[in-house]
Amino acid sequence: MSQETRTDHFASFSQFYPFYLNEHRHPVSRRLHFIGTLGVIGCVAMAIATGDGLWLPAAVVCGYAFAWVGHFAFEKNRPATFRHPVYSLMGDWRMFADICRGKIPL
Repeated sequence: MSQETRTDHFASFSQFYPFYLNEHRHPVSRRLHFIGTLGVIGCVAMAIATGDGLWLPAAVVCGYAFAWVGHFAFEKNRPATFRHPVYSLMGDWRMFADICRGKIPL
């Protein structure tokens, strides 16, 4: 479980992101997050391409399902989404971009 307590607060995303990365040390967890984010992109693209809004809830389910399996099965921690939903979502996209740029190993 994380060193963070429920009373910890982050004044900015730049303070939060190192904590976020620490919560995603396991390579399988990072891969699952990456796959989930790709799934989100695919679902949103399908919603746009088909005009079918049902792809949007599928995007949410896809993103969270892969990420949460990574946390519960591999990281053995609680997703930061439960305590820091906005920063966590920002962290997901930043980590995805950092993986694509080769800054974080997949």
